[in-house]
Amino acid sequence: MFKFFKSLTTHHQCVSVAARNLSTYGGPLLFRASAPMFAEPLKKKKRLDPQILKAREDRKRKKIEKSIRKLEKVAKTFKPIDEVQLMALLSNEKNIRQRPAVEHTVDQLENRLSLVKQWAKHKHDEHYFNLQVINDLEYSQQRALNELREVSEELYQAAIEIDESLLPYELIGPVETPPIENYESPDGEYIDVTKKWE
Repeated sequence: MFKFFKSLTTHHQCVSVAARNLSTYGGPLLFRASAPMFAEPLKKKKRLDPQILKAREDRKRKKIEKSIRKLEKVAKTFKPIDEVQLMALLSNEKNIRQRPAVEHTVDQLENRLSLVKQWAKHKHDEHYFNLQVINDLEYSQQRALNELREVSEELYQAAIEIDESLLPYELIGPVETPPIENYESPDGEYIDVTKKWE
């Protein structure tokens, strides 16, 4: 039987062509269903009463309208911020604590304006003087280095090299930390105390 089946497969391999829905590749007795065969006919739709459909749509619409009204009510109330909330005691003492508005005369305002201008001019002059001092120091340093270079190149190179003793910082320690035996790392759990506002 096996020899007969084998001979059939060898003889019909060239004849076996994939049909639209069935394939006999591997022998005429070996049927395989292709992908379109897995489909099933569509179920027949049940005809419902139009009044039942209308009642369902009305229920859905009412439910959506109710949720919209609920959201509109919530939208009017703001989420309270604890840092901005005023204590009841302070809100009661508001009239006592409020300072009266002070009205300045024209002479006082002019005096303040002149003081602000004088302070701005003083700070400008101070900044300009500091810039001049820095420029003078840089010019003197460069002039001294140029004269030193004319005298001796070795002294000049020694003068411009970086002095590492100005930063006396040493770091001595292990490059890698060995693992701690039987160490249980924390899971990172925390207690959430955030207030829920709905």
